[in-house]
Amino acid sequence: MTRARPVPRLIAAWLATRALMLWLLALNSRPLLGDGGVAREVWGLYQHWYGVLSDGGFPVHDPLWQYPPGAGPVLLSPGPLLGLLPGLTYFRAFVVLTLAADALITAALLRAGTAPARSRRGAAYWICGLPLLLHLPLARYDVQVTALAVLALLALTRSPRACGALAALGALVKVWPALVLLGVAKGRAARSAWPWAGATGAAALAVLALSFTHPLDFLRNQGGRGVQIESLGGTLLSLASHAGWPGTVRYRYGAMEFTGPYVSLVAGASLALTAVGLGLLLLWRARARRWTPATPYDAALSAVLLFTVTSRVISPQYLIWLLGLSAVCLTSRHTAQRPVAALIAAASALSSVIYPVCYDQVMAGTWPGTALLLLRNALLLAAAALAYARLWRTTRPAPHFPAPQRPPLTSATAR
Repeated sequence: MTRARPVPRLIAAWLATRALMLWLLALNSRPLLGDGGVAREVWGLYQHWYGVLSDGGFPVHDPLWQYPPGAGPVLLSPGPLLGLLPGLTYFRAFVVLTLAADALITAALLRAGTAPARSRRGAAYWICGLPLLLHLPLARYDVQVTALAVLALLALTRSPRACGALAALGALVKVWPALVLLGVAKGRAARSAWPWAGATGAAALAVLALSFTHPLDFLRNQGGRGVQIESLGGTLLSLASHAGWPGTVRYRYGAMEFTGPYVSLVAGASLALTAVGLGLLLLWRARARRWTPATPYDAALSAVLLFTVTSRVISPQYLIWLLGLSAVCLTSRHTAQRPVAALIAAASALSSVIYPVCYDQVMAGTWPGTALLLLRNALLLAAAALAYARLWRTTRPAPHFPAPQRPPLTSATAR
């Protein structure tokens, strides 16, 4: 796909795979495809929030609202208020806009692959990797967030200012795109990208605060979240339930979470591990000495992986972020993250088996459901460790071996 006539083949692959995803979305009510639960997020929850946002305020005292204020314009865009797609229902307009964001990512990756020392493997990876999550990406707004992060990284070589601005806008929508700035090279690029990120974020937040009421109410709900059953901590609790742990699963904060003894301890441990991950990333940043063209991409993928595996929540749509960042890494021939991208693709395929195909087994905590969680999260944990190790190794100074010294020339050696 990346050799003879690559662009027409990749475009044809995008059309075919997206048609397949749309077909699966049309069959969303089938039991193996989620029994209607995948699409319900849009026409049930997002559309409800659209009504609240249309009245000029963010949801208040709504435990399901856990998103920064930048999510507001994204959720308003499919409705008639902004008039982007008149004549379509909210659900259909949302899917069309999601496909448009997906096409934008694909076009950006294709364009990046034409530069010297670049590759179209990134575009091929994104085109073939996203359908591994079945129709889920079309019913979540994470594709739009990923588009902002991908565009920010790809803009870095031409305009660090644009990189910073796009990363800040992405962070206002779903926080994690701020991590793409971690790998910006020290010096002029960092001095340009970071101030522009701060200025853009502050200006956009001010506009949202003036346009809507209660823009920071989401922070209250984030703090109350527990341990989702699909997280790393949730996998440990699922295993513990087979050894007699008496916890139960309940629907809380928009996810299935464990409740019972020691859950708060596991949640606290997850937060502590997130702090350790942040410390490791800051240590890398302080010790890094060599920057390749792929270092910002590799650092972004490593950072998001570390924050994902240590999170109290690993929703299946998180894999969309990792697929997008892996695709950006693969656009550069200098990347060290190729095996990490393979692990993420495998984890994405397993995530589709976990949700929606076998989610009943996962919620019930059966041995097959627990085994699927254990394998998927083991792949993500291995990917995070490998990504960080490769990032560390490629940015350390090359070892210096002094040239061997010749013995002094004497009269005896001369003869």
